[in-house]
Amino acid sequence: MLLSRFVAVFILYFTAGSGTTVHDSSNDFVEEDYAPQLDYKDPHWCHSPGLTNGEVTCHSPQGGAHRSTLGTRCEMSCDQGYRLLGKSSIQCLASRRWSGTAYCRRMRCHVLPLIPHGRYTCTNGFMVDSRCDFTCDPGYRIEGQHSRTCERKGSWSGAQPDCEDTDPPKIKCPPSRLKVAEPGKLTAMVTWDPPAATDTADKSLDVILVGQEPGTDFKEGASIIRYKVYDQARNRAACKFIVRVEVRRCPDLPPPLHGFLTCSSDGNNYGATCEYQCEGGYERRGVSSRVCQFNRNWGGDPVECVPMEIKSDVKTVSALLDQFYEKRRLLIMSAPNISDPDYQLQNIMIQKSDCGLDLRHVTVIELLGSSPRETGRIKESLLSFEVIEGLRQAFRISRYYFSMLLLDKLGMDRERFITPMASDELFSYIDSFLLDEEERERLELHRDFCD
Repeated sequence: MLLSRFVAVFILYFTAGSGTTVHDSSNDFVEEDYAPQLDYKDPHWCHSPGLTNGEVTCHSPQGGAHRSTLGTRCEMSCDQGYRLLGKSSIQCLASRRWSGTAYCRRMRCHVLPLIPHGRYTCTNGFMVDSRCDFTCDPGYRIEGQHSRTCERKGSWSGAQPDCEDTDPPKIKCPPSRLKVAEPGKLTAMVTWDPPAATDTADKSLDVILVGQEPGTDFKEGASIIRYKVYDQARNRAACKFIVRVEVRRCPDLPPPLHGFLTCSSDGNNYGATCEYQCEGGYERRGVSSRVCQFNRNWGGDPVECVPMEIKSDVKTVSALLDQFYEKRRLLIMSAPNISDPDYQLQNIMIQKSDCGLDLRHVTVIELLGSSPRETGRIKESLLSFEVIEGLRQAFRISRYYFSMLLLDKLGMDRERFITPMASDELFSYIDSFLLDEEERERLELHRDFCD
């Protein structure tokens, strides 16, 4: 029997794989054409098969000793971690060639993709049983599995993790601060540099102010200023500090008896000025104003309001009345003589209500008798004949019966009485018709003074 001049050369290749035998129909072998010398005494139809990193199991129709004779079929399998490329089963043909070729390639997994803000390191690349451990950049944390293993089927275990930003930003507020209000003010302008925020993941951050803007006027007391910042992952950081405005104050300045104060600003704060004013019929004794100083003390000395000095020795009625203009009201009481019963009754009631008259800025003038024994007086001070006559003529006051005339602070005739008046009735009239709102408030404030 003649043999062909051509013998197929069976070449097997070794490559990396995953640990499981996988069949592949591709044939990467190159057949060389040459003429081997045949041994007719012990014929071999096909070249004895071999498989690097694998195992060949053959069955011949002629028995186990005939591994490469005609009709022999060989099963090809790879070692663990290798994958079979080519035919898994080959047969020796009449052409003295095998029906196919195969080789074992070491198995491997696909290249793992990189994760944003992280990296991985593997124990043996992407080969079977290699473990890849994932780590995140500073400020990030693994969300998911921390490692994946290349399994024998050529696939990775688990799922790809993510690097989540869990590190909050950092922000530091300026220190708390105390500001003293300027003279005459209840507020103070406070400024500061806004804080800067940093984050391990984000380069630019929006810092949000919660509270009053710097460079504005802050009111007295404590104001809490807060800043907060969010990174792109909505991690939050915050800080706060206190702005305290101090208004330096002097002790409350009491008004003088029979007087009152008109103060600027808040009345007793640093720089406030208080003007002293006396009620009608009283004059100021002392400085006109006092200022609250930085050391919390009032400048100057206390002030008194003393009864105005009435000049009774004037020669004309106008000179007398000018002393009372816009200061005092006048109650002119006239009687035929000192023994007149209406006068005596009214005089008793007047003396008992002297304090109430003073609170209402009323001065009593008495005109008694007839010429040549006629007298006029303001308390103990006597008036000249010219002034007495001038009063009677100017206001048409009769000498022959009891009467009273009430003049307002402008010297206008407001009311006449021809019978004695109790103090309650007289005061009720004055309070209702002659007092302005400011006088009523001061009257209420000092009403208990006469008790």
